[in-house]
Amino acid sequence: MKESVGESCDQPVHNEWTGLVFNIQRYSIHDGPGIRTTVFMKGCPLRCRWCCNPESWNPYLEILTHDIKCIRCGKCEQICPPGAITIGQQGRRINRAKCTLCLERAKVCPTVPISVSGDYKTVEEVVKEVESDRLFYEHSGGGVTVSGGEPLFRWEFVYQLLKACKEKGLHTALDTCGYSSWGGIERALEYTDLVLFDIKHMDPKQHRKAAGKSNLLILDNARKTAAKGVRLWLRVPLMPGYNDSEENIEKVARFGAEIGAEKIWLLPYFDWGRSKYESLGRRYPFEPTESLSEEHIQSLKELIESFGVEAGISSG
Repeated sequence: MKESVGESCDQPVHNEWTGLVFNIQRYSIHDGPGIRTTVFMKGCPLRCRWCCNPESWNPYLEILTHDIKCIRCGKCEQICPPGAITIGQQGRRINRAKCTLCLERAKVCPTVPISVSGDYKTVEEVVKEVESDRLFYEHSGGGVTVSGGEPLFRWEFVYQLLKACKEKGLHTALDTCGYSSWGGIERALEYTDLVLFDIKHMDPKQHRKAAGKSNLLILDNARKTAAKGVRLWLRVPLMPGYNDSEENIEKVARFGAEIGAEKIWLLPYFDWGRSKYESLGRRYPFEPTESLSEEHIQSLKELIESFGVEAGISSG
């Protein structure tokens, strides 16, 4: 069946006043202008093979293991209701198919090799935390950025969060992959000063191959976002051998120029998230066969600039 722009996003029902946050990062300098606090929401419709935050994919609490710290005391094995944990000569083994995510084992672990990804927070709790760094925002021109996962996976909560931040006089940015219903995006834009819009690949088939979904809905939402007159930065996670060709970056630059993007940022690949996959019991899915040279990245930046769009290279 041919995919349409209006394809379903399969977003679950949720509570607009409570959101599942997996990290609140202070002193962030890569998620918009100035010094920022980035709120990372859990839940994402994409499955990008290079994702450095795989704990952000699922919209529920998850167990993370750090077995290098395990002392094999056996307490987690004893308390695990479904018997998903066994401890032997090779260390601890977790049968994640049996695991019911009761989180009881994380409570009894004395050395914290087991942790929980995700924390349910109210809008008021998040705003209180991000507002504590107001002084840094005022001196640097920064503010709060809501990221993910995909923040619009829980758009009602994010809408309320952005609204509350604006009522406090904070600059707001929304970091999105763009795979969401337009209605949710449009509501969130009411209280958004800047949108950071990820563009993984300009080809729908290649996008589906690496991210699990095509980009038809994403590009359409980017056009609509730009038409709303909100400041828009495109961000390209630069993956060697996948989307770093001059042909693809030229298409990104043309698209950015067409919709009036203020800036295009290149985010060179790093495998900083590799260890998280092991902690989640998953295999790291992206193994590039080549690397990105500084010369190549700089040439792509200059290619973007040749279309009259400001370009930048993120260092982290």
